[in-house]
Amino acid sequence: MQVRVLAFVLAGGKGTRLYPLTKERAKPAVPFGGRYRIIDFVLSNLINSGIYSIYVLIQFRSQSLLQHLREGWEAASLLKQHFIIPVPAQMRTREEEWYRGTADAIYQNINLIEQSEPDYVVIFGADHIYRMNIHEMLEYHVHKRAQLTVAAYPVARSQAGEFGVIETGPDNSIIGFHEKNPDAPAMPGDDDRVLASMGNYIFSKNLLLRELYQDAENESSSHDFGRDILPSLIGRAEMYAYDFQTNRIPGDPPAQEPYWRDVGTIDAYYDASMDLRSVTPALNLYNRQWPLRTAGYYDAPAKFIFDQDGRRGQAIDSIVSGASILSGGMVRSSIIGRGVRLHSGALVEDSIIFDNCDIGRRARVRRAILDKNVHVEEGDSIGYDLERDRHRYFVTESGIVVVEGHHSTVDVSTMLV
Repeated sequence: MQVRVLAFVLAGGKGTRLYPLTKERAKPAVPFGGRYRIIDFVLSNLINSGIYSIYVLIQFRSQSLLQHLREGWEAASLLKQHFIIPVPAQMRTREEEWYRGTADAIYQNINLIEQSEPDYVVIFGADHIYRMNIHEMLEYHVHKRAQLTVAAYPVARSQAGEFGVIETGPDNSIIGFHEKNPDAPAMPGDDDRVLASMGNYIFSKNLLLRELYQDAENESSSHDFGRDILPSLIGRAEMYAYDFQTNRIPGDPPAQEPYWRDVGTIDAYYDASMDLRSVTPALNLYNRQWPLRTAGYYDAPAKFIFDQDGRRGQAIDSIVSGASILSGGMVRSSIIGRGVRLHSGALVEDSIIFDNCDIGRRARVRRAILDKNVHVEEGDSIGYDLERDRHRYFVTESGIVVVEGHHSTVDVSTMLV
C-alpha cells in the first residue's frame, strides 16, 4: 500500500542543560562523534527509512544549525517530493510569538500539512542519539489502524520525573500519559521500570489537524504534545505505543540491541560519546546499509607522525577525524574532531576534542570537553586539578571539565575596487 508521508523535525530547543556547549548553538547542532552533529541521527533515520519530505523547524541560536544543513542536507533534487527545508517560526499566533511548545511549532506551520495533504505526519525530535527504522514504526501504525503512535522505550523508574511516561493496556494501547511525574506507574510486570515516550510521533493527518486547531484556541494550554494533546486524547482516539526494543536496523547483527540516549546533560552527552570507543560499540556507526550521513567535508586524511621515544603520534581506543594531525602526541580513549593538532609530548585521555583545537607541547588533557578552536598552551593541564579548573572553566559535579570555544572565521568574497 502506498501512502503519503510528511515529516517534521523539531530542532528549536535551547538545550540549557548542555551549557556551555549550547551557548552559541542550538542543541541539535552540537557536534558528536568527531564529525557529526546530533541532528544527523534523526535526519539519517528518516532518509534511511525512505522518508524524503522533511521540514526542520528551527528557532534558538540557529545559525550553526542552518550552516550545517546547508553544507550537508540541502542538496538539490530532481524529485519535488525529496526535500529537507529549514523553517523558522512563522508567527501565525495572534501575539506573533515564537514557538510556545512542540504542538504550537507544528500549528504555526499547519499550512505545510494542508498544502501537501499527507496520509500520515511523522513528528520527531532532533536532540537524541539513536538509530531507528521508522518504516517499521509506520507499518505498526498502519497495522493497528492507529490515529496516533508514540515511540516508547523502558527506563529506570527513578527517571520517571525526567520523561513523559506512557501507561499501556495489554495490546499496547495507550490508556494514560504522565508528563514528568516521579510517581508515574511502572510497566506491567516490571516494578523497576517505566515506559518513557521518546518524543517521536506518527499522526494520522485528520486527527492531527483537528487537535492542533482545538489546542490553539485553548488559552489554558501550554501547546505541547506531551503536556496537553496526548493526555487529552485518552479515550478519544486510537493511540498505541510502539516498542522501540522491537526495532531492527537492516545490516545489523540479529543480536544488536536498539540504541537510544537522551543527551540532555553534559554527563549524559559525555557518556554517549564514550560509548563509541569500545571494540564493539552499542552504537554502530559502521553499518553501510544504515549510514549516518552528515556534511561532506573535503578534509585530508588524519595523520600520525614521528616515531621516537617521547615523541610518537598515536591513538588508542579512540576516534580521530579527518585533517587532524597527531604530531608526536598521544591520544587514549578519546574522540578527536576535525582539524585538531596535537603537538609533541601532549597527552589527551578520556576526552572529547571538537574541531580545530590546538594542544600544545607537553600539555595534558583528561576527562574534558574542548569546544571548537580551543588552544591549550604549552605545558598546561586540564582535568588534573579540578579546583583550579573551576576558576577557569565549567566543571560538572562528576568532574568533567568543559572549555568554551571561540568563533570560527568566515571566508567572505573579495573584490578589486
